[in-house]
Amino acid sequence: MVHRILVASYTNEIYTLAFDPSVPSLTLTSALTVGHHPSWITPHPTDKKIVFTALEQSEGKIIVLKLDDEGRATVVGEGPSGGADPCSLLALDGQLLLGNYSSGTFTTVPLASEPPYIVTAESAVIPFSGTGPNKERQEASHLHQVIQHPTYKEVLVPDLGADKTRRLVRDASGKWSEKGVISYKAGAGPRHVAFHEDVVYTLLELTSEVSAHRLPPLPAEPTLLDTVRTMANPPPPQFATDMLAAEILVPPPNASYPTPYVYVSNRNDPDPAGDTIAIFTTVGANGKFGYVREVRSGLKHLRGMVFGGPDDNWLVAGGVHGGGVKIFERTEGGEGLKEIASVDVAAPTGFLWL
Repeated sequence: MVHRILVASYTNEIYTLAFDPSVPSLTLTSALTVGHHPSWITPHPTDKKIVFTALEQSEGKIIVLKLDDEGRATVVGEGPSGGADPCSLLALDGQLLLGNYSSGTFTTVPLASEPPYIVTAESAVIPFSGTGPNKERQEASHLHQVIQHPTYKEVLVPDLGADKTRRLVRDASGKWSEKGVISYKAGAGPRHVAFHEDVVYTLLELTSEVSAHRLPPLPAEPTLLDTVRTMANPPPPQFATDMLAAEILVPPPNASYPTPYVYVSNRNDPDPAGDTIAIFTTVGANGKFGYVREVRSGLKHLRGMVFGGPDDNWLVAGGVHGGGVKIFERTEGGEGLKEIASVDVAAPTGFLWL
C-alpha cells in the first residue's frame, strides 16, 4: 500500500509525497504554490478531501485545499487568519481554530459544507497578552500550537511569550474562553505539548527542556512532576542560543508498540550527522522521565515530525535547512529509529498523513 503525505513548508509550496514501504521509497508526486510559508496543515474534521493551511505573514491568511485520490491539491478557498503569522491550525466540531504567533491572537472560524468551506465573516478573535524575561522572544504573547486534549473537552494553546499553556473551553454558544493555565519557570518558552494518560508533556523551546505535569480536569490545578533536558549533552557555548528543541510526540501505545515513549526533535546541531531525535520513557510511578537514547537524523533544523502508518510504525521528519524529508521506522519496540527512505524537498516544516 502506498501512503500519501502532505508537506507544509517554509517555501511557497505544499508538497505531496508517496511513501511505498514495500520498497521502501519516498517520492515527490506534486507541488502546489499557495503563498508565503504555509507551515502547518490540518485535516477537515469530517471531509477527508479537505485540508487547511495558513500563510505565516503579517496579514495571516487561511488557505483551503481540496485533494484528489492521489493527494494532489487545489485551492478552493481562502480568508484572513485574524492575526499575524498563523503557525498552528486545528479543525474541530464545525470550527477552524488558529494560533497567530506574532499577534498573540486565537481565532475561530465557522466551517461550511460548500466552498470555500470557511465563513470568515463570522470569525471571532481572542487577543492574549503576556511577557517573559527573554526580551527577544518573549516581548508579547506568542501562540505556538492549538491542540485538542484527548479526553477533556478543552483545547490547549502553548504561549511561548507568556511562559504558560492556556486551557480553553467552548460554551454552548460556541465561544471559547480561558479557564485555566499550566505555568512554567520564567524564560522556558512553551512551544508544543503532547499527552499520555493524565500527564501533559510540554516542550520548552527556549531552555530545550521537557516538563511533565499531571493534569486533572478543570478547575483543578496541574502538578509538576519532572523536567529534563532534551539533549544528552549541553550544546557548545557558541551554539547554545541556536540549538533549540522543536517538536514533541507521544504516540499512543498499541499491539505493535505496547510501551509508550516521548520523542523530541532538536534543531541546529553543528554535528555533520545532523540534528537529533531524543527518546524518553513516559514518567513512571516515581513521576520521573527515563532517558533512552538520541538518534542522529541527518537533517538540518529538524522542525516538524509526525507519526503515521497502521500502528504509528513510521515517523516522517524534515530538515528546513537541509536533508529533505526522511521516513524512520520504529525499532526495538519504539526505543530506536531507523531511516528507511528519503527525498529532497525544500524547507519542510509540517506533515499530514492522508
